[in-house]
Amino acid sequence: MSLPNDYSQRVYAGVLGKIIGVYLGRPFEGWSHEQIMQQLGEIWYYVHDRLDKPLIVTDDDITGTFTFLRALSDHGNNPDITPEQIGHTWLNYIIENKSILWWGGMGNSTEHTAFLRLKDGFSAPRSGSMALNSKVVSEQIGAQIFIDGWAMVLPNDPQGAADFAKRAASVSHDGEAIYGAQVLAAMESAAFTEGDLNILLDIGLSVIPQGSIIATMIRELRELHKTESDWRKAFSWLRKNYGYDSYGGGCHMIPNHGLIILSLLWGDDDFQKTQMICNTCGWDTDCNAGNVGCLMGIKNGLEGINEGPDWRGPVADRLYLPTADGGRAISDAVTEAFKIINIGRALQKLPPLKPKNGARYHFEMPGSLQGFHVDDECLNTTSIVNVTGKSQLGEHSLAIHCHHLAPGITSLAGVYTFLPPEALIMPNYDLTASPTLYPGQTIKAQLMADGDNSTTLFVRLYTSMYAEDGLTLERTFGPTYELASGCAEMFEWRVAQNHYRPIAEIGVEISSPDRTEGTVYLDSLTWDDTPDFVMLDSSHKQQPAGKLPWVNALDWELSNWSRPLRLVQNRDTGLIIQGAREWRAYEFTVQIIPHFAEAWGIAINVQGLRRYYALMIGADQYVRLIEMNHDETVLAEAHSEFQWDQTYELSLRQQGNQLLASINGKNLLSCELKSVTFANGAVAVLCQAGRIAIERAEIRRI
Repeated sequence: MSLPNDYSQRVYAGVLGKIIGVYLGRPFEGWSHEQIMQQLGEIWYYVHDRLDKPLIVTDDDITGTFTFLRALSDHGNNPDITPEQIGHTWLNYIIENKSILWWGGMGNSTEHTAFLRLKDGFSAPRSGSMALNSKVVSEQIGAQIFIDGWAMVLPNDPQGAADFAKRAASVSHDGEAIYGAQVLAAMESAAFTEGDLNILLDIGLSVIPQGSIIATMIRELRELHKTESDWRKAFSWLRKNYGYDSYGGGCHMIPNHGLIILSLLWGDDDFQKTQMICNTCGWDTDCNAGNVGCLMGIKNGLEGINEGPDWRGPVADRLYLPTADGGRAISDAVTEAFKIINIGRALQKLPPLKPKNGARYHFEMPGSLQGFHVDDECLNTTSIVNVTGKSQLGEHSLAIHCHHLAPGITSLAGVYTFLPPEALIMPNYDLTASPTLYPGQTIKAQLMADGDNSTTLFVRLYTSMYAEDGLTLERTFGPTYELASGCAEMFEWRVAQNHYRPIAEIGVEISSPDRTEGTVYLDSLTWDDTPDFVMLDSSHKQQPAGKLPWVNALDWELSNWSRPLRLVQNRDTGLIIQGAREWRAYEFTVQIIPHFAEAWGIAINVQGLRRYYALMIGADQYVRLIEMNHDETVLAEAHSEFQWDQTYELSLRQQGNQLLASINGKNLLSCELKSVTFANGAVAVLCQAGRIAIERAEIRRI
């Protein structure tokens, strides 16, 4: 089956609709209809500011949707992927008690219950079955809130999307919860080419048992819609016949699925009105609004979202994905859309799309900003907008309009590459992340001055890194370049080494020695794969900023002792991870002091908690090279005595098909890989059931 001609834009619209709906409903999630009407009134637009809450937040609906779908790419985009493999993906990316899920406990949070089942060795779909977890627990809402991505990789294939949805949902859910997920997936898949809501509902119903409660409720709502025009009366009917009082648990699938169908039927095919109904009714507002937004985005495209109020401007494509893959935590709707697009293309045996030679920021989706913002100091002198016809590499670019430039008055526009200061403390769901930009990497920016500029402008790149206090940002500038009217240039700047403090922002400064106005077009912005820097040293004992970029998947991480970092894991294997999936061809060296542990070591090409190569030293006095690909495989081992409380320098690198390990500068172990499972990824320090300390860590290109 071929992909629709407008597949890419509809995926992007689906992703945008998803995150807009979540951000719209998140501030009052769980409120009753009466409370919403009393305190907020009908929800026609964002209300976060009225409740003194941030707009862009971490949320399980967003993180789970764009994380669990990685099961496909991590398993070779195999269309026959199994629930068991999707369950492995859960264990690989979820940091227990910290990321993605609502950690409400066994028998209370459906997803937490399923996660504990997976950890205990119950493979999916048994991990989510009602036979194991009870009917009430297994039929909560989570099956549908994570499902949108599985539909978007199979456009115009509702049966296939419903099958994917069933496999993915069965990791944590069963029964009616899976039926609800299948209905939405089938409708979203069909919406790529079908715009009639009634036909979409017919398609959704066709993939589930007709005697199910979900199917019966949908049919009854459709009949009610024929005679009742008031959505408020329809909601009263839904609450009476399928409300929370009829079902157990905290957030059951059936009432919330009914509310999604209701908002679609009474929403008059209008994005804003459909969102208003969905959010004003109450219940699980961010989950329901996210699913509704995705479906409406796919069906009506960017044009449907752009009608009415400015939904996109305040969001600027921004989203957070806190997982064990910390280098992907700071993301945007364009980036995640292309991840989905390229999975969809792979399933059709098509090559991936790499706009502007694979640039990180390319702005090729209409209206996209990819998280770029105007610096607060320059709001009166600067504006940014996505434009067409001003790109040498593609179709779109980011126009940076400079107003009233003068000596000492500049324009600055940038994008966050790590946690912005306001996100250091995030409500409800933690935001753990690694930066995307590091010392030793070379930044490349394609810029063009507008031909109507009256004078030459001066341009330089800048980075903002955390100060030693780990709370504020300090700006560093690259070299200054002249950019004459109508000229285009590729500017490069290699980020210098520092006593490592994470880089949180990259941007462009535009200035002029004269009073003038002008426009500069940012065509693309990117940087190379692998950094080269000292990640940790003794100075980090006094610098809180030094530990910010480490993703902590340990029971305890302590930095107020005599060592820069002290790591404690109660049982099993814990990791502390830093870096990005793009890193490749490097050597990772760490000075470790083992105090007491069953095993300890370092890892390279880390792609989560259960995908990496490692050099491990065990309490049995053996050194081992290990491939962890959900299950552990020992590739090579040798006897090597060590002592507690002594410093050991461990180094590990991959060259071609070889893994090479050294301890204290001596080559100790190597192995030939039959095939390279992990050719790229982050780095990590590992501790198994015990306590170790880190003195120093560095990564060097090879």
